[in-house]
Amino acid sequence: MASTTAEQMRAWTGPAILTYGFRPFFLGAAVWAAFAMALWVLMLSGYAAVPTAFDPVSWHAHEFLYGYLGAVVAGFLLTAVPNWTGRLPIVGWRLGALAGLWLAGRLAVAVSAALPPLLVATVDLAFPLVLAAVLGREIVAGRNWRNLIVLGMLGVFTIGNGLFHREAAQGLYAAQGAGLRLGLGAGMMMIAVIGGRIVPSFTRNWLVKNNDVVLPAQPMQGFDKFTLLSLLLPLLLWVVQPVHVVTGAALALSGGLHLVRLARWAGHRTLAEPLVTVLHVGYVFLSLGALALGIEILFPGSFGMAAAQHLWMGGAVGLMTLAVMTRATLGHTGQPLSAGAGTVAIYVALVLAVMARIAAGFWPGGAALLHAVSGLFWIVTFGGYAMLYGPLLLRLSAARRL
Repeated sequence: MASTTAEQMRAWTGPAILTYGFRPFFLGAAVWAAFAMALWVLMLSGYAAVPTAFDPVSWHAHEFLYGYLGAVVAGFLLTAVPNWTGRLPIVGWRLGALAGLWLAGRLAVAVSAALPPLLVATVDLAFPLVLAAVLGREIVAGRNWRNLIVLGMLGVFTIGNGLFHREAAQGLYAAQGAGLRLGLGAGMMMIAVIGGRIVPSFTRNWLVKNNDVVLPAQPMQGFDKFTLLSLLLPLLLWVVQPVHVVTGAALALSGGLHLVRLARWAGHRTLAEPLVTVLHVGYVFLSLGALALGIEILFPGSFGMAAAQHLWMGGAVGLMTLAVMTRATLGHTGQPLSAGAGTVAIYVALVLAVMARIAAGFWPGGAALLHAVSGLFWIVTFGGYAMLYGPLLLRLSAARRL
C-alpha cells in the first residue's frame, strides 16, 4: 500500500490527469471559462441561446462564480490540504468522480429549462458538498484545526450557491441577488485569507533568493487580522443591505486598508519575475473592487454597480486564480518557477479583459463593443492557459519554460 504522495501517484496506472487534484480542476476551469465566455459573447450578439431556466445574465454570473471559481477552489484545496495535513491526496477514480460531479453541475444548469429546479440544484450542489466532506475528513484526521476556517469559507460559498438556485427558481433576478453577493463575498474572503498567506510568502522566498534586503512584513500579524475583520464586516452588510450608506462607507474604508496591507508586501521589488508580481496585481483588484463598490453605493452612477463588481469578479477572482493556477502547475510538474512570454501574455490579456469591462460602465454607448472585446480577451486568457499548460496537466512531461 502506498505510504507517500509520490508512491501513491506512481501506483496509479490510469490517466495522468487524475494523479493530483490541481490537474483535472485547473484544466476543467480554464476550458469552461473560455467556452462559457464564448457562449456568452454569442448570446449577447443574438447568435446563440442556452436552454437554461436562469435568465442569461444570471447564467453568466453563476457559471463564472460557482462554476469556474468552484473548480479552481477544488483544485487548489485538493492539492494544498495534503500538504497542510501530511495525509495522502485524493487520486485516481475518486478524483475523477469529483471532477464528474462538477461537470454534471455545469450540464444541469445549462439545460435546466427542461429539468425541475430542485433536481438542478441537487446536482449542482452535490459537488461542493462532497468536496467539503472529503476535505473536512482530511483536516480533522490530520488535526489541522488552523485550516478549518478555509472549510468554513467553502461552506458559506456553497450556501450562496444554494441561495442563488432558490432565487432563480422563484423567478428573481439572481445575478443581483443575495446568493451571488454571499458567494462573491466568500470568494473575496478566500483571497484575503489565503492570498494573505501565499503572496507575502512567495514574495519573501523570491526576494531572499535574489539577495534583496527589503522583505515583506510578516503575514497574519495584528494589522493583517484587523484588515481581514475590516473586510468581513462590510461583506456581511453588503449581503443584507447592499445599497446602504453604512455598507458603502465600510467597503471603501476596507479597500483603503487592504491597499495598505498590500503595500507592506514589497510587491514593487518583484517586477523582474511576473510569476510573483501577478499575485500582487490580483490582490490590488480586491482592494480596488471594495473601493469602487463603496463609492458606487455612496455616489450612485460613479461606475455602475456591475462595472464596480467586475473588479472583484473578473479582476480579483480572475487574476488571482490564474496566478495560482500557473504557479501551482509549474511547481507541481517540475517546471522552473518563472513566467515565460506566453504566461505573461495571458496575464496581460486578463487585465485588458477587466479594463474593457470596466470601461463599458463609463461609456454606455460603446458597451456592446466593449463587452465583446472583454469577452475575447477573457477567451484568449483561459484558452491560452489551456493550450500552454494543458500538456503539463495531461501528462508527465520534461521541464520547459512557458
